[in-house]
Amino acid sequence: MAGNDYGSERKLDFTFRLEGFEGPLDLLLHLIQKDELDIFNIPIALVTEQYLEYLRLMKVLNLDIAGEYLLMASTLLHIKSKMLLPKSSEEGEEEEDPRAELVRRLLEYQKYKQAALELEKRPLLDRDVFIRLIPANHDEEREEESIEVNLLELLETFRKVLERVKEEGVHEVLLEPISVEDKMKEILGLLERENRSIAFHRLFPDQAPRRIVVVTLLAILELVKMRRIRIFQMVPFETIRISPL
Repeated sequence: MAGNDYGSERKLDFTFRLEGFEGPLDLLLHLIQKDELDIFNIPIALVTEQYLEYLRLMKVLNLDIAGEYLLMASTLLHIKSKMLLPKSSEEGEEEEDPRAELVRRLLEYQKYKQAALELEKRPLLDRDVFIRLIPANHDEEREEESIEVNLLELLETFRKVLERVKEEGVHEVLLEPISVEDKMKEILGLLERENRSIAFHRLFPDQAPRRIVVVTLLAILELVKMRRIRIFQMVPFETIRISPL
């Protein structure tokens, strides 16, 4: 089985839906920004490969993948195939770049997303404009400026975790009982004992089998959805941390 083929890990009796997952254009924009690619000259083969990899990760986690994600996958593959075709040699007729429409959609999406972020920063009555009482021994980390981590960044970190965990032997018959609910309690218990935020990677020991890693991330996502924990970074692209709410 190939190293990035996660198909054997997806048979879990748990389906997760995350409202903050904004759609295929959000995923494409994330891939472009992550690798600092030129949005006007997208390396379509690379982006398509990475996009399909994210879809495989979503299937591993039983994330509810809307049809629009699969439609975008077909669009990327179609663009990739068109770019592999030899260019027409007819004079006076310049062929449109197959990526042009996708670039237009991405630029429009980026513009509206940036506008939404700017509006989000503005104080809202009853959300930001009020006095909040905080205990004297409140964790100082919560007082500092932090950056909330979105699902795309979390999936990228999860992909790296899967790459380093051990492969399960095909001869193994007995599986360790796994429960997302039990893992949620375990994470909350660890946070309570530590009494502070912890690094994301601490929840994924190197010796853990992939099935345990998958269930652990499902538990984290469910705790985020239930607003029991928050996931953040102190500065962009640094260690992802988890703290209780």
